[in-house]
Amino acid sequence: MPTSVLVTPTAQRQIDSLRKPDRASYDQFLSELRSQGCKALKYRLTGRIVDHLCVRHLRGLLRVVVGFTAKDTAVVLLGGPHKDDDPSIDVYRALYQLAGIEAPPKDRRSKPPCCGEDTSLPPIDQDLVEDLVDRSLQLARSGSRRTRRR
Repeated sequence: MPTSVLVTPTAQRQIDSLRKPDRASYDQFLSELRSQGCKALKYRLTGRIVDHLCVRHLRGLLRVVVGFTAKDTAVVLLGGPHKDDDPSIDVYRALYQLAGIEAPPKDRRSKPPCCGEDTSLPPIDQDLVEDLVDRSLQLARSGSRRTRRR
């Protein structure tokens, strides 16, 4: 099923800063997401709030976090490295911050498939994804105001 893909300003900024091999990996993923929908994503996150978001491992430590507002509409929320040892750039730490969660859960989490096993549909949560997009827009605006003041 063809999927429309939107990208948050935060994710776009992260993607624009990728080196050529990582960018090629992202571009390939984007093509797969558009043509395959949730099947292009490897697993769904678990835990409070984030359980309707999916992830795809790209090249090396690079991850992409995606939410769905409809069965054929995906939003790339974040894209960056998963680095537990450097919380300032860790994509999951950024996700929890964007979602207003103090800290990532410490317990081991399962990684269920993104698409529903019975329905082959993505985990749709329009309100959650729109809230995360709004928060991303607010962050982008506050970042551009800080830049202009310098």
